[in-house]
Amino acid sequence: MTHEPVPPPGIQAILDSPSYELAERDIALLMMPELRPVRMQLELLKPEMFLAEHQVRTTIVLFGSTQIVERSAAEERLRLAKEALAAQPDDPHLVRAVAIAERLRAKSHYYDAAREFATIVSRHGQAREGDCHYVVMTGGGPGIMEAGNRGADDIDAKSIGLNIRLPAEQWPNAYITPELCFRFHYFAMRKMHFLLRAKALVAFPGGFGTLDEVFDALTLRQTSRMQEIPIILFGREYWEKVINLQFLADEGVIHDEHLQLVQFADTPQQAWEMIAEFHREHAT
Repeated sequence: MTHEPVPPPGIQAILDSPSYELAERDIALLMMPELRPVRMQLELLKPEMFLAEHQVRTTIVLFGSTQIVERSAAEERLRLAKEALAAQPDDPHLVRAVAIAERLRAKSHYYDAAREFATIVSRHGQAREGDCHYVVMTGGGPGIMEAGNRGADDIDAKSIGLNIRLPAEQWPNAYITPELCFRFHYFAMRKMHFLLRAKALVAFPGGFGTLDEVFDALTLRQTSRMQEIPIILFGREYWEKVINLQFLADEGVIHDEHLQLVQFADTPQQAWEMIAEFHREHAT
């Protein structure tokens, strides 16, 4: 039977002091503002090490709204909204809630399209043993992101989720490969990982977060600060209402050639063929 060593008299206060804790185990130290560079380095290194261990060489980044869910879930949300409105038919907020639920149900086909697209790219990229290419990478949450991870899971392929700490906690979806689900504090480091191995970015209809990621990639491509990849906006009708790129060119704030940085797709197969064609043309 072993016994804990008894410290010499008079030093217990030293042993109990935070200063005596090993730096690598000192969480309070690591969370100090002065240690922000170390925390950012850790958020860069940890996913890099796990991805290398799993032989992930290239990725296909898939973005889209957390609110666009599969049709059965969208119909249930609409049913509940209509029930609430029936109980208070004069409430303008409930009237609007029904209208929004109807619009989200109308977009539920994008969930199916994202799932199918993820299956297509996963089948092409992970058909053989060894290095993993075209691994689907999402933001790790619900909605379109779930659909992307689910499409890979449908054929037992690996997929990645880059989750992040938010005020309203976002749980990772259940279809991410467990060993390839990462949680971030810093949006900047998360964005870096999205693009480091990317061979394409496909954005399904979404809101601020999706727009942020799309314009981040467009800016880096415009300024030649990242590898050449196709940036595909899935759902031309939606995106042409959200972003008027032609207007930006006509106003002279972007060049005409910058319009070529974006492509539009309306079917999963079309999006895949755009990616395949892009890399055939840019093969060295």
